[in-house]
Amino acid sequence: MIYTVIKAIFIAFAVGIRNIFKKRMTLRYPEEKLEIDSGYTFDYKTDTGSPGFKGRHILYTDKCTGCSLCAIACENIADCIDMVRVEGNWPINERSIMPQIDYGRCVFCGFCVDACPFDCLFMTPEYELSVTDKRKLVHTPFQLAVFPEKKGTVKLVPGKRGAHHD
Repeated sequence: MIYTVIKAIFIAFAVGIRNIFKKRMTLRYPEEKLEIDSGYTFDYKTDTGSPGFKGRHILYTDKCTGCSLCAIACENIADCIDMVRVEGNWPINERSIMPQIDYGRCVFCGFCVDACPFDCLFMTPEYELSVTDKRKLVHTPFQLAVFPEKKGTVKLVPGKRGAHHD
């Protein structure tokens, strides 16, 4: 009995000493922000998706035809995309409707990006979407058209026994 307790204490100390010299993965967020590579895209011609972080969407309004395929793909998963009427003259989009995304419901699956045959919807590496009012989680087509600025200050470094940051 006493032998098992002493053995357990010795193992706990050994694990603690071994881990005290490892680089930590913890960031001092929000002072330090993780730099993330490019976002997820889908090549409709080759029917393959490229690996990437699935964050906030970007919408190319000049390419959007208002086909609603992104909303149809999302319909049974999160139902977060609504096609809304937008003001202005859109030569390629006769109905003048574009996607509006509610990030309070979005699960960031990327099916909407996969469904878009006109390459007008992509996912960016922007992950800071927190707000104090739920209504601000609904992004209009014009908010989706704004490219996010690069904010990362810390790069992730994969190592032999896990990842750490510089």
